[in-house]
Amino acid sequence: MSKKDKEMETPVEETAAPEAEAPAEETPKEEAPAAEVSQQTELEQAQKALAAEHDKYLRLAAEYDNFRKRSIKEKDARYADAKADTVSKFLPVYDNLERALANETSDEAYKKGVELIMAELKKTMTGLGVEEFGENGDAFDPNAHNAVMHVENEELGENVIAQVFQKGFRIGDKVIRHAVVQVAN
Repeated sequence: MSKKDKEMETPVEETAAPEAEAPAEETPKEEAPAAEVSQQTELEQAQKALAAEHDKYLRLAAEYDNFRKRSIKEKDARYADAKADTVSKFLPVYDNLERALANETSDEAYKKGVELIMAELKKTMTGLGVEEFGENGDAFDPNAHNAVMHVENEELGENVIAQVFQKGFRIGDKVIRHAVVQVAN
């Protein structure tokens, strides 16, 4: 290698001073707190927006839960109303069978058949949760009984059923048909 080549390979020190790094622009001390305040304001706004969205979510969830419960309650009420309506359609059949049993007949097979039909109808109604009410001697309840006559009877107390003309029926607390009665005063 020649001397010239060696000179070229060795680094040459620069005589000129390297470019000085540009001094970082110093922000005035007043601007730094303004930036922090700006960030805090943004953070507070974001937190408020998050809280508002969370509140909306909770309200929507509660509204949905209320809707679900109301739907179940309405469905159950529709079922109970349909059952009560259906049972009320069979009550004239019940009344006719009861009248048939009250009449005397010489045909024992006929009477036995009517008794079996009545027993089956009562069993079916009991299975549906239907209760009959309105017996002689029961206390008169204007919510369950329909008083069509009054009688003075010293043997019976006040507001006691003296005679039942037509039995009443209910499912749970819901009266399907009021009992038609005579009340003693």
